[in-house]
Amino acid sequence: MQITYGSANIRYRSNGIPNHARQAEYALPNDGVRVPSAATAHAATDPTKAQSYDFTIPTNPKKAASTTATSLGTIGVMISGAALFNPYEGDGSTVATAGNFTVRNAQGEDVAFLDSCSGHPTPMGSYHYHALPTCITAKVDTKTGPSHIIGLAFDGFPIYGDRDSNGNKVTKAKLDRCNGITSATPEFPKGIYHYVLLKTKDSRSSIRCFSGKVDSSLVRSNSMPGMPGLPGVGQG
Repeated sequence: MQITYGSANIRYRSNGIPNHARQAEYALPNDGVRVPSAATAHAATDPTKAQSYDFTIPTNPKKAASTTATSLGTIGVMISGAALFNPYEGDGSTVATAGNFTVRNAQGEDVAFLDSCSGHPTPMGSYHYHALPTCITAKVDTKTGPSHIIGLAFDGFPIYGDRDSNGNKVTKAKLDRCNGITSATPEFPKGIYHYVLLKTKDSRSSIRCFSGKVDSSLVRSNSMPGMPGLPGVGQG
């Protein structure tokens, strides 16, 4: 991962492969399946492979007059080098964390759809998160302390884990519809609007909408890489 700072933005470049352990195998959808289940998936060797992420993200984000729904595919970048997706799978409505399941591999072992870091790869190899990645927060936070910045959304607002500046748990009741809140953080003690990722099994697990102004071309160009049936395009 490489970050270059400009006067009004950063350039984030990464191969998309996270700097933490992944499963040796994942439950992947069968051919043509957009939203897999235990009945429509199979165990396969982790298909994660290098991507060519090159995103320019504003460093002085501004709130927009109205929110913008996040698309399928990459909606933000994380300090691990991997991408953040919204809460949903390929149909745009099934919550990934709600449908975590396992299938049996050739050795009779259970293989999960989502790993313990709330992430998994698309069949085409793009690893990404759908919820709070505790394997990242475990490296930058203490168990009872505040959350530190773990990523940036495409509108430029920072992304944090689920503890406030006093180390108290942030619940979805405290967040707006985009999973955002304005409050102090270790990096911004005077307060800043930021997104919070939650370890939940509902649509509040990740960012459902952007509160800030976001470049529409950036969102469109990175929507849903790897969709079955489309070259270079796959599922959530």
